[in-house]
Amino acid sequence: MQTLHTMRSRPSNSSHHSRYSARNMAKPTNFFCAAPEAQSVAVVGDFNDWRPHVHLMEQQTDGSWHLQIPLNHGHHHYAFLVDGKPVLDPRAMGVARNEKNERVSLIAVS
Repeated sequence: MQTLHTMRSRPSNSSHHSRYSARNMAKPTNFFCAAPEAQSVAVVGDFNDWRPHVHLMEQQTDGSWHLQIPLNHGHHHYAFLVDGKPVLDPRAMGVARNEKNERVSLIAVS
């Protein structure tokens, strides 16, 4: 998994600087899943209330799956649903536990 970092400038000495802070901006975040035999892959996480049909990934010509999701600053829990089965991301920044005490992947967006 890779996070795209975009440079965003904010006006210095501006009374509106908090409006432009990184915390209020979603960053395009790339998710990659190597599952060439899969029929469908989705990203589920705290950013989409773990709903399986919100972020469906697109299969690439090499058989891998990709999706870019704008995520807000902070730590997010997620997993891939490969043909409906939850799978941890081997490229995740870490592993955590969700509210059901299940292991999930962790990403930090800054």
